[in-house]
Amino acid sequence: MAAPGIAMEINCQSNFKLNKTEKKFLRKQAKARHTLLRHEGIEAVSYGTQSLVVANGGLGNGVSRKQLLPVLERCGLVEALLMPPNKPYSFVRYGTVEESKNAYASLNGKEVVDGLGQKVILYLNFVEKAQWNEFEVQTLPPGLIVVEEIISSEDEKVLLEVINWTEDTDNQNFQKSLKHRRVKHFGYEFHYENNNVDKDKPLPEGLPAVCDSFLEKWLAEGYIKHKPDQLTVNQYEPGQGIPAHIDTHSAFEDEIVSLSLGSEVVMDFKHPDGVTVQVMLPRRSLLVMTGESRYLWTHGITPRKFDTVQASEHYKSGTITNDIGDLTLKKREIRTSFTFRKVRHTPCTCNYSLVCDSQRRETPPSFPGSDREASQLEQEHVHRVYEEIAEHFSSTRHTPWPRVVGFLKALPAGSVVADVGCGNGKYLGVNKELVMIGCDRSKNLVDICRRRRFQAFVCDALAVPVRGGSCDACISIAVIHHFATPERRVAALQEIVRLLRPGGKALIYVWAMEQEHNNQKSKYLRGKRISQGEKGEIRSSKSTDGFPEQTCDVSSQNAASSLTSIDDIQEEEPSSKKAPNSELPIHTNRTSFHSQDVLVPWHLKTKTSKDKPVGPLDSVGPHGPGPMLHRYYHVFREGELEATCQTLSDVSILQSYYDQGNWCVILQKV
Repeated sequence: MAAPGIAMEINCQSNFKLNKTEKKFLRKQAKARHTLLRHEGIEAVSYGTQSLVVANGGLGNGVSRKQLLPVLERCGLVEALLMPPNKPYSFVRYGTVEESKNAYASLNGKEVVDGLGQKVILYLNFVEKAQWNEFEVQTLPPGLIVVEEIISSEDEKVLLEVINWTEDTDNQNFQKSLKHRRVKHFGYEFHYENNNVDKDKPLPEGLPAVCDSFLEKWLAEGYIKHKPDQLTVNQYEPGQGIPAHIDTHSAFEDEIVSLSLGSEVVMDFKHPDGVTVQVMLPRRSLLVMTGESRYLWTHGITPRKFDTVQASEHYKSGTITNDIGDLTLKKREIRTSFTFRKVRHTPCTCNYSLVCDSQRRETPPSFPGSDREASQLEQEHVHRVYEEIAEHFSSTRHTPWPRVVGFLKALPAGSVVADVGCGNGKYLGVNKELVMIGCDRSKNLVDICRRRRFQAFVCDALAVPVRGGSCDACISIAVIHHFATPERRVAALQEIVRLLRPGGKALIYVWAMEQEHNNQKSKYLRGKRISQGEKGEIRSSKSTDGFPEQTCDVSSQNAASSLTSIDDIQEEEPSSKKAPNSELPIHTNRTSFHSQDVLVPWHLKTKTSKDKPVGPLDSVGPHGPGPMLHRYYHVFREGELEATCQTLSDVSILQSYYDQGNWCVILQKV
């Protein structure tokens, strides 16, 4: 292929000389360049420099430092290779401009093999400087320690041989095959349906005798203060993990102790405020969680086949650093964990009463007592938030929801359609044969619609300034759940019905409380992020907050074993702040809902012009850490949306269905 080496220098007059393959390459390269600029703020230049951005050559799509560096070094002296975590690109700086040009000419369009043996195509562009989001230096959660080489390799072998996975397959008190791993219990069976143990029914044989010597030694050395009487053994195949969770306060004493055997792994710890810390657990290491890390932080293992780790051989345990010049991928192997606990026989009296099941009072949160209070809540946690996050929100909303597209494309040509709560207008241009108008409460979102040459205006969904009976159809996608009382939700639906002509149809989407339906998890929970960084779950819509209506794909490490490309580029989740005073619970993204009325965090990224030299390449974060904002949602239970629609006059429900974390209805005005 002759063209790639001078791809950016070809003018329109010479395009007729290119063959079909070369033209396809140029389109792909231009798309990669556009994607990096739009989503990451990485601006390519049309002249040769010492630095290149390598699209598809990143940790985020399964290409490790060990795989990429030799390829780059064939073209010259590599002064620096910077690989940001969970990004499907990297930066390389050569010793001279000529070497960089050589790489540009030789490697553009070159296939390399990723960690799973799959081929990816590299697209290179010149840059003046490398750009990526800054990462804060992280420390271990309070009360957490990692002790390396706590046992010998001989002891490890003995412990692994003790667990015979072929025995007790018919005795569910001992062994279970869960969806994500195999598990075996000793001392007491852990009941996953209520996250607790039956303290009156200990298992007959207690803990394996071989564990006694290790536990006595850890007691003597001060690593633990209580001798455990419960053991859960988990075996993880590569690609398997365990959902984020907190061991039930009332079930176990303070210490949770986990021994990692067979393979290292990265475990994710997350504070309720949204701060996430990745902790490396080396093979034969002991993890001890006490205090805040045990009672307040969730811990879990993201299901994936690779972990982002430090490339330095001397690095073993602790948090993954922010040195992107020293990150690579490590392929997981079969890992077995021995998690020891001491069963608690008295109520928990920890200092974290808000999350303690022994101390928490099961009283419903305080909801607005009047329409005025509801309006104020919506103003603070809906209107103000969307006005502030509009640009960032819009950058995460690209792909229309398929069944919404199907509804719009099934309408007759010339139909007048209103999109009530149109956001950035992504549905307004789906069917060019319709006459579509959009409205939204956010002026900044409406401005984005207008920049895209869509017809849109600002208004409240409770009072749309459109003549009644003038629309053939309406859509309301992820809007009704932002109203804070049943009366206001009914009023919003009634306003949509008012706009319809007799016979007109409306499609309504709201978030579902049931994120697991018909034995299937929604994509919101599955988090189909398939890059390899901390928060690189991939979504085809590139959402950053786990938005059920949009999620075809993270946020926070990646949840799938396959990997992503530059077309699915993700953004990092910055540090967060505490929410304003509110009695509403703050939902943890990518977990099941435990309350119908919640505040859902949005991690805002803000523009920054801060330049900070880091090593041989300049680092500047195009989107620096911004505040954490909280949006109010009322998530609907099964049947609730239908029941609400049935209170409307002159309406029949044509269809109701569940669509990936949303309850949906199609209604018709009669």
